[in-house]
Amino acid sequence: MTTTGYAPEVRARLDADAAAVVSRYPQARSALLPLLHLVQSEDGYVSRHGIEFCAETLGLTTASVSAVATFYTQYKRRPNGEYTVGVCTNTLCAIMGGDEIFEQLSERLGVGHDETTEDGRITLERVECNAACDFAPVMMINWEFFDNQTADSALGVVDRLIAGEDVTPTRGPEKVVSFKEMSRVLAGFDDGLADQGVAAGGASLAGLEIAREHGWTAPSFDAGEREAVAAAAAAPADAAPGVGEEHSSADRPAPSDADVDIEEK
Repeated sequence: MTTTGYAPEVRARLDADAAAVVSRYPQARSALLPLLHLVQSEDGYVSRHGIEFCAETLGLTTASVSAVATFYTQYKRRPNGEYTVGVCTNTLCAIMGGDEIFEQLSERLGVGHDETTEDGRITLERVECNAACDFAPVMMINWEFFDNQTADSALGVVDRLIAGEDVTPTRGPEKVVSFKEMSRVLAGFDDGLADQGVAAGGASLAGLEIAREHGWTAPSFDAGEREAVAAAAAAPADAAPGVGEEHSSADRPAPSDADVDIEEK
């Protein structure tokens, strides 16, 4: 075993955690994404030592691990702030005020996109989509939702972070945990906070409530449809169509010269 730059006690802890993660997968290399979160929970970003640890643990090259770590934006290749403040500036959030929120926060913090304040407290990001369009504009802090924001409300939340105060998301746990703590959760380790707070807000449940009021339910299959669906699901995925069946070109007439534009020389 190589040391990969970690102190022995740190390496022993990472080895134990990594073994728990890898045991969940039939193929060890499938554990790469959570292992990247694991080393990020240790270093605050995916460091060179973290890359080496993942590669050694999974029997991969460091180049392969780096390729994955640089593809996903949740993995940081330089030290990240204690809190990542992500403002959605995709179409709906942008027209609802997302661009203004980002600009105000950028001015207040003195940093731009994917930059961190000098004290290491906050990293600011433009986010392509927070997948919460029913609560636009949305800001996330370490991937916890702050819904229906305005520039003033977002500034208020960030000012509390700067002051060292706890902040409570609109949906989720009672307080936002640190970037390292959240990275450990994303690696697959329960922090005991999953059942705290509101999981789904009213806007997300509006359609369900309307359906209940009207007694609407999803259509059910009759016996023939169920059999057809079951047969389709049981068919081999790579089964080739037979001669004359749909998608088969076996009985298609061969092309003639008339079907091809041939330029005579």
